[in-house]
Amino acid sequence: MVSRFVSLVIFLVTALAFSSPAVAQVYFPPASGGQTAEAKAAAAAAPKPVYDPHDLTGIWSRTGNRPGGAPVITLMGAAPAPPMTAWGLEQFNANKPSQHEAEESRKVPPALGNDPLGNCDPLGYPRNLGVFEFVQTPTKMLQIFQEGLRFREIWTDGRKLPADLDPRWYGWAVGHWDGNNLVVDSTGYDERSWLDGDGHPHSDEMKLHEVFSHPDAMSLEIAMTLDDPKTYTKTWVANKQTFKLSLPKANTELYEWYCVPSEEQSFNEGVRNPAGGIVSKNK
Repeated sequence: MVSRFVSLVIFLVTALAFSSPAVAQVYFPPASGGQTAEAKAAAAAAPKPVYDPHDLTGIWSRTGNRPGGAPVITLMGAAPAPPMTAWGLEQFNANKPSQHEAEESRKVPPALGNDPLGNCDPLGYPRNLGVFEFVQTPTKMLQIFQEGLRFREIWTDGRKLPADLDPRWYGWAVGHWDGNNLVVDSTGYDERSWLDGDGHPHSDEMKLHEVFSHPDAMSLEIAMTLDDPKTYTKTWVANKQTFKLSLPKANTELYEWYCVPSEEQSFNEGVRNPAGGIVSKNK
C-alpha cells in the first residue's frame, strides 16, 4: 500500500478559537520515516507535560531509526527467538514473508507469499507494536495502533482472564497497577496472525506478560515475555523496548494509515512482484 510508505505529513489547520485568532497546528507521528524539520521544531518548543507515572495517555513511537530514517520495528526488542517445537518450525517454514521488514533470505514476491498483511488482515499483537496511542478510562485502557487504527482493550477493573476464550486478533488482556508499573497479562490470540513480518508464528495458546513503566514525562518502557509451549521450547524474554511521547501532546493525532486491499494489490502488481521477477498476468 503506497500510503504505508509515506513519510510524516504535517497539516497546518487554521482555526479560530472562541476569542483567539491563534492558529492550531495538528501533527501526525511518523508512519515510516523521520520527522520533518517543522515537526521537530514544534516538538522542541512544546512544553513537556506534567509528569504522572500513572498517566500513560498520549501517542508513543519506538526510539531509534534504520538507515534512511525508517523506524526500528523489531520483535521482542530484537531478543533472539528460542528454539521452535516441531509444530512451530512447520508453521515457520510454511509462512512466506514478502513485506519490506522481512529478512532477505526469507522474502518472496507477494504473488508467492502468504503474509496476512498482503490481504490486509489485522496485524495482531505484538506485530502491530509500532506507533500507538494510549487512552485511559477508569475501567480499561485502549491501545490504539496507527496501522489500521485498530485497538486493543486492556481491562483494569479487577477482572481475571476467563479459562475458555474465543481467539481474537488482538487477544484478551487484563491489567493492574503494581506501584508505578502497569502489569498486563493477555492470551487468546488468533494464530492466523504472525508475530512479525518475518513469519514467526504463535499458537492460540500464546500468553504475553508485559510490564509498562513510565520513568519520566517523555518515556515509556515495555518489558515483555512470551510463553507459547506449543510453538517455542522456552519462554521468549524480550529486550526492554523504549518509546517516546509525541509532542505537542494536546494536538498530536494518529495518522490515518489503513491497509486498503485495492491499493495493496495494485502496489504488489506494480512494484513488489516485478521487483521479485513476477509479472502480472493482467499486463
